[in-house]
Amino acid sequence: MKALRNYLNKIKPNFEKEGKLHAFRSIFDGFETFLYVPNTTAKTGVSIHDAIDSKRIMSFVVIALMPAMLFGMYNVGYQNAVASGIDASFWDMFLFGFFAVLPKIIVSYVVGLGIEFAWAQWKGEEIQEGYLVSGILIPLIVPIGCPLWMLALACAFSVIFCKEIFGGTGMNIFNPAIAARMFLFFSYPSVMTGDKVWIADSPIFGFGGTPLDTATGATPLGQMAQGVDVPFDMNMITGLIPGSIGETSVIAIAIGAVILLWTGIASWRTMLSVFVGGGVLAAIFEATGMSTMPWWEHFVLGGFAFGAVFMATDPVTSCRTECGKYIYGFLIGAMAVIIRVMNAGYPEGMMLAIFFGNMFAPTIDHFIVERNISKRLKRGGTK
Repeated sequence: MKALRNYLNKIKPNFEKEGKLHAFRSIFDGFETFLYVPNTTAKTGVSIHDAIDSKRIMSFVVIALMPAMLFGMYNVGYQNAVASGIDASFWDMFLFGFFAVLPKIIVSYVVGLGIEFAWAQWKGEEIQEGYLVSGILIPLIVPIGCPLWMLALACAFSVIFCKEIFGGTGMNIFNPAIAARMFLFFSYPSVMTGDKVWIADSPIFGFGGTPLDTATGATPLGQMAQGVDVPFDMNMITGLIPGSIGETSVIAIAIGAVILLWTGIASWRTMLSVFVGGGVLAAIFEATGMSTMPWWEHFVLGGFAFGAVFMATDPVTSCRTECGKYIYGFLIGAMAVIIRVMNAGYPEGMMLAIFFGNMFAPTIDHFIVERNISKRLKRGGTK
């Protein structure tokens, strides 16, 4: 690493002011600060100096997503094997899923980071690190059947209209990954719902013995929305069920949650409140007979657990106040269950709930801050 540091120091003057490659300063800065912690600090204003920067925070989130991503790759191959009626080995199924998911991750990063680089060059600013996480989140929350060109459009939409026009990382109101999924759902609903979007049909590694354009693999939530009684199965926990790439395995998501909480990246208040809010509303619906699904099954189906761990806890788009985090999380969990139970046309609900949660987060924080100011003034005897 010392040799790399020396090489970067050697070529750095070319990218500084009046250097011959000054026009590409933002690109060099992006690579340098990704590899090494920046040695510059704030000169004005009130700043918190810590041993970790935004890029390291994003890196921890990416690491926490690895279990869900790797299991998702295996599950893609597993679902293909089941649909094809083929007895495949573990590595055959994993490699199938790996090569089916990898193009989506590549497209996401190429499009998203490409726009980030171009935007930074255009404005003469540093390249922002937020898309390190969004670039892997977006492929994990879409069905494996989503075409690459649609994914590219969704990535471009999320970066431009839900991030850059608000000022970039740290200024966006809505989570870019949520925005990408919402864009796909409302623009191309046929590739986001149904029975055929969850099975990959690329005939590699001996797969594809059966034409998969006729294969179906409805998710448990989709079946329940159609009035089908789906009994509990341990596969709902392990994740060997149809669903979006990274959302099916509660075990893999729980490993990611432990990493995020242990490193202090995610707020346990927000995470816990999402499950409490969902559990309370689900129990009410079950007790009143409006839903036959046991309240706890909402946690293990669809994107509920994934959204609670990786999406609702986004520090930029969630509440900043400690009390507000409880309200924000409860609102998301409750709204997700309300959508699931009361709108049969939209059986998932979690991502839409987080989208609305992002919308209300600033308002929640505002009232919490105003309440705290009012209490302190009263304690001080100020009218």
